[in-house]
Amino acid sequence: MDSGKGNGGDRPERRPQDSLWAIGLLALAVGFVLRLAFDGMSAWPYAAVSAVFFAGWTVWLVRRRRRHDASAAGTEPDDVPAMERQVLKGEPPPRDPERRRAMAAFVASRQERLRRGRWWALPLLAVLFFGMSALWFAAGSVTAGGLTLVLAVVFMTWMTWWSRRYDHRLTLMRRRLQS
Repeated sequence: MDSGKGNGGDRPERRPQDSLWAIGLLALAVGFVLRLAFDGMSAWPYAAVSAVFFAGWTVWLVRRRRRHDASAAGTEPDDVPAMERQVLKGEPPPRDPERRRAMAAFVASRQERLRRGRWWALPLLAVLFFGMSALWFAAGSVTAGGLTLVLAVVFMTWMTWWSRRYDHRLTLMRRRLQS
């Protein structure tokens, strides 16, 4: 496994927490604890089975996304998390021409997908969250409706901020790669 430090930092640094095993174990633990919190300690067999299903589904989704990003960039799926970290941290682009080409393709793919999904994903989430709040109010539960409304406003504000920030970081990396 190449850590990226032996070749002048041009190869993306791979971290243990980026491995599918680490992601799967984290999803397993979170799923198990959440199920126990909602269903009680006596439901541990159900919590274990549903957590295994949840972890498997999470790993499958992460693996699928990494393969898609890697094929779009012409690199290995294991390099994708490090490339994304490089974009988010605002690090300089790689010096190696092959790595620059892969990073440019990665940035173009991510930016295109982000912008394509923005027109339908954010409005759909807004309808779901604010609609859920409206249903609580319509059912007569002012407390649940108010809490859901606050959650909807906070979550949608955060999602909009994150989407714009990520798009900005991708644009900055694209400019660095072109210069």
